[in-house]
Amino acid sequence: MGPHPSDVIDSRADLTLAWIALLPFLGALAPALTIRLGRNACALATGLVSATALGLLLSLAPQVMAGEVVTARLDWFPALGLNLNFFLDALGLMFAGMILGIGLLVIIYARFYLAKADPMGRFFAFLLLFQGAMVGIVLSDNILLLLIFWELTSLSSFLLIGYWRHLPEGRQGARMALTVTGLGGLSLIAGLLILGQIAGSYDLSVILQSGEAIQASPMYLPALLLILGGCFTKSAQFPFHFWLPHAMAAPTPVSAYLHSATMVKAGVFLLARLWPALAGTEAWFYLVGGVGLFTMVFAAMVALFKDDLKGLLAYSTISHLGMLTFLFGLGTPAAAVAGVFHIINHATFKAALFMNAGIVDHEAGTRDLRKLGGLITLMPIAATLAVLAAAAMAGVPPMNGFISKEMMLEEAVGAQAFGLAWLIPAVVMIGILFSAAYSFRYVVGVYFGPKRESYPAKPHDAPFGMWAPSALLVILAVAIGLAPALVAGPLVNAVAAAVTGGTASEKHLALWHGFNLPLAMSVAALVGGGLLLGAHRGAERVWLAMGLPDAKAMFDKTTEAAARSAQRFTEAVHNGSLQRYMFIILAAAVIVAMAGFVSADYVEGARPTLPAPGAAVIAWALLVGGTTAVLLGHRHRYLSLIFISVIGLIVSLAFVFLSAPDLALTQISVEVVTILLLLLALNLMPKTTPVESSGGRRLRDGLLAGLGGLGMAGATWALLRREGPPSISEFHWANSYSGGGGTNVVNVILVDFRGFDTFGEIIVLGIAALTIFALLETAGRGASGRRLADWSPDQSRSPEHHPMMLVVATRLLLPLALVVGLYIFLRGHNEPGGGFIAGLVVSIALLMQYMASGYVWANRRLPVDHHGLIGFGVLVAALTGLAAMALGTPFLKSAYEYVAIPLIGDVGLSSALAFDIGVACTVVGAVMLALHHLSSVARRAEKSPGGDDLPMDIDPSRGVRPPAPAPGGEGA
Repeated sequence: MGPHPSDVIDSRADLTLAWIALLPFLGALAPALTIRLGRNACALATGLVSATALGLLLSLAPQVMAGEVVTARLDWFPALGLNLNFFLDALGLMFAGMILGIGLLVIIYARFYLAKADPMGRFFAFLLLFQGAMVGIVLSDNILLLLIFWELTSLSSFLLIGYWRHLPEGRQGARMALTVTGLGGLSLIAGLLILGQIAGSYDLSVILQSGEAIQASPMYLPALLLILGGCFTKSAQFPFHFWLPHAMAAPTPVSAYLHSATMVKAGVFLLARLWPALAGTEAWFYLVGGVGLFTMVFAAMVALFKDDLKGLLAYSTISHLGMLTFLFGLGTPAAAVAGVFHIINHATFKAALFMNAGIVDHEAGTRDLRKLGGLITLMPIAATLAVLAAAAMAGVPPMNGFISKEMMLEEAVGAQAFGLAWLIPAVVMIGILFSAAYSFRYVVGVYFGPKRESYPAKPHDAPFGMWAPSALLVILAVAIGLAPALVAGPLVNAVAAAVTGGTASEKHLALWHGFNLPLAMSVAALVGGGLLLGAHRGAERVWLAMGLPDAKAMFDKTTEAAARSAQRFTEAVHNGSLQRYMFIILAAAVIVAMAGFVSADYVEGARPTLPAPGAAVIAWALLVGGTTAVLLGHRHRYLSLIFISVIGLIVSLAFVFLSAPDLALTQISVEVVTILLLLLALNLMPKTTPVESSGGRRLRDGLLAGLGGLGMAGATWALLRREGPPSISEFHWANSYSGGGGTNVVNVILVDFRGFDTFGEIIVLGIAALTIFALLETAGRGASGRRLADWSPDQSRSPEHHPMMLVVATRLLLPLALVVGLYIFLRGHNEPGGGFIAGLVVSIALLMQYMASGYVWANRRLPVDHHGLIGFGVLVAALTGLAAMALGTPFLKSAYEYVAIPLIGDVGLSSALAFDIGVACTVVGAVMLALHHLSSVARRAEKSPGGDDLPMDIDPSRGVRPPAPAPGGEGA
């Protein structure tokens, strides 16, 4: 069930709702910018963001309270079902109001709480990001969008909990919270996706109307378990409760916000939101109600024996969250009303108490109960607020907590589990008794009893800005308690109706319901809580003697064991052996391919084969022979490199034979560049490779390689014999000229139809060049530098560093090669060529100069910043695409025009030319950057002084050749 279409206001024109969700994210910039103007300006700017969002929310409140549902819808990724859909009903109004309202009070409180040394701008920026994520959760009408905000709460709370990053406990608490809630988020993702698949939509408004179909589905229980995993981890339900107390390492404003209106309430909110779709089954009752009831009692018992004020309040939060979970788990409309009412009540007194604990810590210098007491006369304002807030938490009349506790007891008395009518009331009675005891202990231990002779700091009441937010919340708690029907009645009934899908009957909220069993239980719990507080020392000895396991210690041991196991597995697999990596990868590929082939019925295609010309057979034989030669002679590196170049040449000829001249030009150009760079790299390595593999390993590797090769051959054969669908090449042939302005279909595809792919490829090429730079930049330092210093060539070197014939030939070829590169570049749009090939040709022309005349000589005559050239190329390519978008066409869509030039004729001008310039610059920059660092390593290894400016080994001043140096030298 969910909002009826007639009750929905479509606010496509008015995106007020979307602005409410987005304002905190946009406003997160405000504190970061205004902190330069001072702390007051920073806090004011932050508060204005929350106040504005709250004002926008309240402007929609009359419509929502009238029973309408306000929506805002925007398609984002409709193909995935992910849309920016928001909706505001009474449940969303209540939660968003608490998030923004209490958030505003926390901002005021934090302004006076944070020390001058604390970076306030960063704190408020994190707080607004967290606030935006929470508002997004409660307003989302799309479960995929909700999941995004859900994970953002985990990330932003990680930043808030670890705000004091100089504290080890802060860093550990942040990691623990992120780990537990992050794992729960993964569980929630799976559960909500299943829910969306069952309902046939990812919109919550549709899912909430599909309750019967969801509960009838065989996937209901798996979805329920996965969703509860996310809810229980976020709301700290047993056994995932342990992260919340350790999040107390955060500053107190964060604790007050997390525990009252945000983070931990997210799980409870989702239980309430999904109530119409999931509640009402036996599984829901026992899982949700049982876990909530156990958590309520267990956490209340732990809270009583905590000496740290924030630790006590943290476990009290867990207990009250358990109570809320228990109420929604009962699955009745009346229990939903009680749960909604207690959400409001808990937010008021818990935020007030956390602020009070922060005041005590701030002014008395400690929050350890063993070091406190007697503060009622020293801090009278804080004491008054604490007494009222703790009374609400204990359920003392006439506070608001008393009313919701009475409503909970009424529902507990009428519930039964496992056929036992007394079981649930008895367990609930234990929970509220301990709840009263720890509430009394907070007040008595801090403010009553004798004064101490000394405190860590001189206690006094806090400034107005610190106690005023707490006072406002306490006043609200008292007002709700005295006049619940007037202050909270309409909102509670409206929210309860939204939770149950409109089936909740309006319930009259009142402080007094006469003498009944829930009242007797309540009085007994208060009396018992007082007696238990009196016997606290004895009870604590019994509690400690029980030796209950510590959840944090269990978590630490589990994570340490997982880390050790992961490390052992990583060391066993990732041991630096490239052979092992290749074996694992190929073995996995072979196994997967064989499994797929065996499990499917293979039918050979009927496509006829073509006769093989003699030239193709000869080329194939050379290809096989070159590959075999590499396999047999791989230990001789230079010889293997020659055979590899033969293989590349044969592949280039194959492209020519198959009418792919662009690919042939690219292949042959890449071969030349890579062979030259590999020669320079191999110059510093031994000329032969020692035998490292045993005969058995070589046999194993040979069998695996054979299986992989046969598998690829078989897959290729099957694909070529199969009659497939019409090729997309027909489209490209038909639209190359009309759509891209070029007759070279390959180039038009690269710069227009699939220009974004090419853009990504040049970025990858630039990254590869920068990686080479990063790897080789450190080659002259550390252990690698010492090896270079001790390196000596293992073969004799020629006395001619720069042979005259090579120098002269490269000088003559340079202008010719550059002209050829320019020609290939300009013709690329209509003939074989283009920016990539032209960049390679230019790189080869420059490489020849560096090889013939030495790096120093050549670099002095072409001092180009290779990093800048790569960046310039990528930037030009990107600007070309953005220019197309500015003209209203897709990214990198080519614009072209033919211009008539006298004596020349029509000349085609295309925007792809600029894109090709970017491609060519990136290619040249990447090749030259690799060359620069390979040659610099070589010069350091060969002890070259780097100042040789004699490219032909001739001293012009003497007209004679200088003496031959020792073996090795630049350009050898």
